[in-house]
Amino acid sequence: MTGDSADPGSLDRVFDALSHPYRRRILLLVSEHNPRDEDEFSVVELATEDDDLELLTTELYHAHLPKLAESGYIEWDEDIHSIRRGPNFDEIAPLLRLMDDHQDELPDGWP
Repeated sequence: MTGDSADPGSLDRVFDALSHPYRRRILLLVSEHNPRDEDEFSVVELATEDDDLELLTTELYHAHLPKLAESGYIEWDEDIHSIRRGPNFDEIAPLLRLMDDHQDELPDGWP
């Protein structure tokens, strides 16, 4: 990994960000198209068939987007509803590429 690879906390931060399917999907969306307007992807795109869309919306704006922004993987502008790669995105990009390249080999729920 690039950037802060000497920081022992950076690997924990990467795995924490990737530990939830919604965060993985958000990061993959941003890796494919940067920047993204929030209305370019819907909660429905992030959800699985068993998800409560109202709960997902709440979690998205109060947990997942803030967590990814705090880690520096995204920059989230709540005022203009835009999400773009953050200053630490290069730290997580190799794992995102690996996940994307090997989707058929990953367990259910990935991304």
